[in-house]
Amino acid sequence: MAGNVTMQDLIDRIDAVRTTLGDTARKAAVDKLAGRGRLSARTRIARLVDADSFTEIGGLVTAEEDGIGAAAAPVRTAAPADGVVAGTARIDGRPVMVFSQDFSVHGGSIGRLGSAKVQRALQVAITRGMPLIMILDGGGHRIQDGQDSRHFANANATFHNFARASGWIPMVALMLGAGFAGPTNYAGMADLVVMVRGLSTMGIAGPALVKAATGEDTDAMTLGGADVQVDRQGIADLGVASEDEAFAATRAFLGYLPGNARAPQQIAAHPRPIARLDDSLLGLVPVSTRKAYDVRKVLARIADPGSLLELKPSFAGNLVTALARLGGRPVGFIANQAMKLGGMINADACDKGAHFIALCDAFGLPLVSFIDVPGFSIGSSAERTSLGRRSAKLVFEWGHASVPRVSVVLRKGYGLGYFAMCGGRSFAADACLAWPSAEICAMSIEGAIDVAFRKQYEQAPDPVARRQQMIDETRTQIGALRAAEGFGIDDIIDPRDTRSRLVEILDSVRERRADDHPPKYRSIAPI
Repeated sequence: MAGNVTMQDLIDRIDAVRTTLGDTARKAAVDKLAGRGRLSARTRIARLVDADSFTEIGGLVTAEEDGIGAAAAPVRTAAPADGVVAGTARIDGRPVMVFSQDFSVHGGSIGRLGSAKVQRALQVAITRGMPLIMILDGGGHRIQDGQDSRHFANANATFHNFARASGWIPMVALMLGAGFAGPTNYAGMADLVVMVRGLSTMGIAGPALVKAATGEDTDAMTLGGADVQVDRQGIADLGVASEDEAFAATRAFLGYLPGNARAPQQIAAHPRPIARLDDSLLGLVPVSTRKAYDVRKVLARIADPGSLLELKPSFAGNLVTALARLGGRPVGFIANQAMKLGGMINADACDKGAHFIALCDAFGLPLVSFIDVPGFSIGSSAERTSLGRRSAKLVFEWGHASVPRVSVVLRKGYGLGYFAMCGGRSFAADACLAWPSAEICAMSIEGAIDVAFRKQYEQAPDPVARRQQMIDETRTQIGALRAAEGFGIDDIIDPRDTRSRLVEILDSVRERRADDHPPKYRSIAPI
């Protein structure tokens, strides 16, 4: 190196190279993305994180093509950042790790160096104990260089590290465009998956590969758009209208969670003592079990004002799962929704509830179960969904949770559904409460009478009247007062006192309960 070269000269050379790899020097590529309704990888990061907080790693990476067709190509093109922009940043002042796929580089496919950057992002997030946010828009392995066993046979530790990260740091996947193959596998490990309706797709394989492998003709949205993956399959948690809404959802979600499983909770300032709720709450839940109501309105009243964030709102609507705050403390609400299937629990609700319990337990959020359940779905259609195993998954998660939990029976607490919602002493709840409208029994009254006493009432002079008499007599034995008399619940509370009682209980319990499992190495998940 010439002796008259200064340190400033070297700095300037590096800065010049860095500039050629940034968005300003790649106007045509960025404009092409804009024409497709997409932002660039770096713009997306800037929209998500606190202003001027992003510090890039691997920004000088370029990967030349050396795979299929590269030797015959007239021009060997570089891949700026190898299609992955990664680095640390802050969201609401808290450190995060973020990486963003660049669709303008080989369609966002993951090359060898891009994969190395994803692995580095995972390693840093795990080591430092900070959330990982994945902005996904592209394909899986870059076919041009993945079809070479010299490179591919080594595989890599990406999914090993995803498994290590699970439950240690919050992970968010934002599907902001094409997301078949690799991005979908990444998202499958995330705690929150957000899709933009009309823009995002997910799935194990895209239309071209599906056509080549199976002969099936389909398009990307039919195969894996938000209508499929958010609303019908529940693989994604939220379907939003724009990228900015996706970024806002990410910031809101992370606001309820600690930076990692050992970090302090994000307690928001809130006035104490907690005031009694007003009388309007009394009319939200009809006493008659034949009348439906929207349990989300109940949850919104009980939670700190404006704090309810529902997850998977358009999937398995018979069960509501939501993050919220009580007296400033982040909590998880899980509730039966009478407006959908009468609140009955089916296979999709089991999956939804089990995942939510695991999320809250991993990050130390107490669980509050609001019970109004007629039981589990029954019949041949229910059995075809593997409900026997998937229902076990829900109770499995309750049995492994170590966070505080409280149950509140709003109305029906019937059968195994009562157990699966943490009713009574089923999973050692820190408190078991009921509203005066609660009914608790092994199965629906009508079903019980028809199964156990059909012969008796059919032999009566007036079978219809006798059946109704038996139903009425049984109903007098399943109310909240009788449950309290038998000490199956701790107390019957005025609905208006629900919030204050919950805050009082959670103020006094330990953050984690001692492990009471035998000295095994692990449990075996039902599914």
